[in-house]
Amino acid sequence: MGNESKARKITSRIAYSFGAFGHDAFYATLSTYFIIFVTGHLFDKDSGGQSASMIAAITGIIFALRFIELAIDPLIGNAIDNTNSRWGHFKPWIVIGGIIGSVVLAILFTTMGGLNVSNPTMYLILFAILYITMDIFYSFKDVGFWSMIPAISFDSKEREKTATYARVGSNIGANIVAVIVMPIVLLFSANSNHGQGDNRGWFAFGLIIAITALVSALVVAIGTHENDSELRKNVEKTSFKDVFKVLAKNDQLMWMSLTYGLYTAGIAITNALELYYFTYILGEAGKFSILGTLNMIIGVISVLFFPPLAQKFSRRKVFFWSIGLMLVALVMFTFSGTSLVMTIISAVLFYIPQPLIFLVVLMVLSDSVEYGQLKFGHRDESLTLSVRPLLDKLGGAVSNGIVGLTAVLAGMTAGATSSDITTHGQVVFKLMMFGVPALLILAGTFVFFKKVKLDEKMHADIVNELEKTWHKHLDTDESMEEIEKEVDANATVEYQVPVSGTLLPLADVSDKTFASGKMGEGFAIKPSDGGVYAPFDGVVEATFPTRHAIGLRSDAGVLTLIHIGVGTVDMRGTGFVQYVEKGDHVKQGQELIEFWAPAIKKAGLDDTVMVVITNHDRIGNLEFTKTTGEVKHGDKIAEMSDIDPKR
Repeated sequence: MGNESKARKITSRIAYSFGAFGHDAFYATLSTYFIIFVTGHLFDKDSGGQSASMIAAITGIIFALRFIELAIDPLIGNAIDNTNSRWGHFKPWIVIGGIIGSVVLAILFTTMGGLNVSNPTMYLILFAILYITMDIFYSFKDVGFWSMIPAISFDSKEREKTATYARVGSNIGANIVAVIVMPIVLLFSANSNHGQGDNRGWFAFGLIIAITALVSALVVAIGTHENDSELRKNVEKTSFKDVFKVLAKNDQLMWMSLTYGLYTAGIAITNALELYYFTYILGEAGKFSILGTLNMIIGVISVLFFPPLAQKFSRRKVFFWSIGLMLVALVMFTFSGTSLVMTIISAVLFYIPQPLIFLVVLMVLSDSVEYGQLKFGHRDESLTLSVRPLLDKLGGAVSNGIVGLTAVLAGMTAGATSSDITTHGQVVFKLMMFGVPALLILAGTFVFFKKVKLDEKMHADIVNELEKTWHKHLDTDESMEEIEKEVDANATVEYQVPVSGTLLPLADVSDKTFASGKMGEGFAIKPSDGGVYAPFDGVVEATFPTRHAIGLRSDAGVLTLIHIGVGTVDMRGTGFVQYVEKGDHVKQGQELIEFWAPAIKKAGLDDTVMVVITNHDRIGNLEFTKTTGEVKHGDKIAEMSDIDPKR
């Protein structure tokens, strides 16, 4: 049975990773390479001025529809939340989105039977309908796919492995498109067209990506298993208005969002124009595959290097050094001219920092959840984390508009070749590809420098403060008064030892807050193993992103906090695995957390576990049966009765 379970987990990870591969290959095609087809191949050279006006209209439609779709996203999330089928919440939308999105993508890589020239108005109407349909169903698939991680497993360790597999698959999928785009286009083209290919080749490319995305969606549906739980039946419904309410209240989230919005728009423009550079400046579109291959390898390496870099130098330094390298790369790129070697070096240097900056942004946005919780007394987790996808789409909308405008202004349309681009066209192109992104990136960096203060130390202080007041900031729909009304004053609670080891008086621990009794009455344990178990039947009321502590409420209303180690918040979850989530009902003796004592000692920290009853003042009879000696988890250590919320 254990081997079957392990095999199933591996199958699930691989299936999910392949899903991420196909999903991001689709997105890269849609956000970067489709616009190249529109500007350079949808119309031929004989179309004249009509092609320029049609390209402007198409890119304008894409720009407008992307903004409209931003407002639809929260409705999509609610629709998925409210989906109940024999296949779960997410799989139906992943499959439906995969089918419809793939079919429409393939159609968009055609002239729709020549309507683009014979009946431009009808083409634009059909294009708008098809594009918004595809974008909406892509969003259904996007939200459904990335929401599956919590549903695939409730084991934090398994989630991390699944997410890592997905991140690798995602990176390869996003970058492999750059590797294969021109080889596929040229392989299926009837006319090489100076290395740019023709409509037949571009349709073949679009069709292959569409099939890959569809197959990957089916693999996710077949290869993964969606676990159901009471925990997932009560989800928060959000609206577009609510997202901006959170932004307005949470200043650190707002400033980080502004930073990322400016930054992501800037890099999206340069990334989208790179194939244009190879095609119209170098005149060697086929060599673009070299850059795609290098970026694919570098992306995986950058992701793996982020944790040690952030731990050694701090996320803030990693951010500024990454921005510095990116700006140097833009300057080098500007002066690369027609040198293939200089162009590739510059483009690679521009890409290296991108995964690092993305992870810094993701960490700060995640940490702003606790910042908002401390500031406002409640968590806005789903709202906070919904901001980044919105900003990515906003950046993509800005990029699509500017890329289309750049292609028209620089003369890189309607079958033009590198020899057709004038000096004026090259100047306009370089201004848009390097100048505008540099200004956007610098503006975002200035905002980050001046306004974003939420670093690792500040977050650790916030988590420490939340620990002290966690019972006042319970992440639940119930108020403290409502919770206290549920207490059974006649109940007797048997409290079991949550960790095996040697008992110590709480007053002897090195953490002054616990030793002083401010956190509540309790005891400490010098652990002999790394398992933390539920001391009673109850509900998980508080979890922490660093996984070093957990807050529980017994069915009779006893509130307890179990804190592993002193100063372990600074480890940011390294060496800790959490097996339950907020809202889970746990049974006495159920494993909650596993920690690795050598990791704590390696960090130079004390691994003493502190256990406190935070609402001890509301318990009439609280008696500890043992205060010293060796104990094992499951041993009875206290008995409580006369629990009165009005006391």
